Amino acid sequence: MTQTPQTPGNASPAVLVVDDEPELCTLLAEYLGRHGFQVRTAPDAAAARALVAEQVPALALLDIHMPGENGLSLARWLRDNHPRMGLVMLTTAVDAVDRIVGLELGADDYVPKPFDMRELLARIRAVLRRAEVTAAAIAAASVSAPAPLDSSPTTRRVAFGDCLLDLDQRRLLNAAGADIEISAAEFDLLALFARHPHRPLDRNQIMEQAHNRGWDVFDRSIDLRIMRLRRKIERNPDKPELIKTVRNVGYVFVPTA
Repeated sequence: MTQTPQTPGNASPAVLVVDDEPELCTLLAEYLGRHGFQVRTAPDAAAARALVAEQVPALALLDIHMPGENGLSLARWLRDNHPRMGLVMLTTAVDAVDRIVGLELGADDYVPKPFDMRELLARIRAVLRRAEVTAAAIAAASVSAPAPLDSSPTTRRVAFGDCLLDLDQRRLLNAAGADIEISAAEFDLLALFARHPHRPLDRNQIMEQAHNRGWDVFDRSIDLRIMRLRRKIERNPDKPELIKTVRNVGYVFVPTA
């Protein structure tokens, strides 16, 4: 059964730091702790899995290159088992391959080593507040949004083909009503399309409204997330009918009749 990361009441958000450098773990625990986070650390993937079994954190900060099971493998397991958990990857690689693979697995952000602590803190806060910001934006826009909504008085759901996006519970359901696992970033992207059906969105608009970071608008992360979403909602991802590519512009959501 998938557990949802929770921060009861006014409790500080729980963050799990997974890195094989003891000094860095101590430094991050002290720094993030001073800024209002409950921080636990793990030296490897096995220890991280054990800590997650005890308490699902709101966000995991993962080093990609660790002995034994690496951060990418751990990220895949966390995303599969806890799709609503924030994931931020740490990498020393100058090659973009690790970053692309991490984003393909559903990571919400990545930070190259060495990093500025203030920048890391800002990125962590951006990932953690994304759900709240997106939910507020959806609530404000849903009154006039022309997207097809479920008629139930207690839920707001947008149809993506045979799937339904539950705006209130931040869930994607298949035709049988079962959950399709999506990351927070993937939900934000679908919610953005739901608010703007039939309207082509360029990468800059997507970055500003659903990505919450200042990457180059030609960064491949947007294309990778679109590709992941198509695999989940399209009948034929190679011939998309719902999220279509608009040449030299970006993407457009075309609701089914």
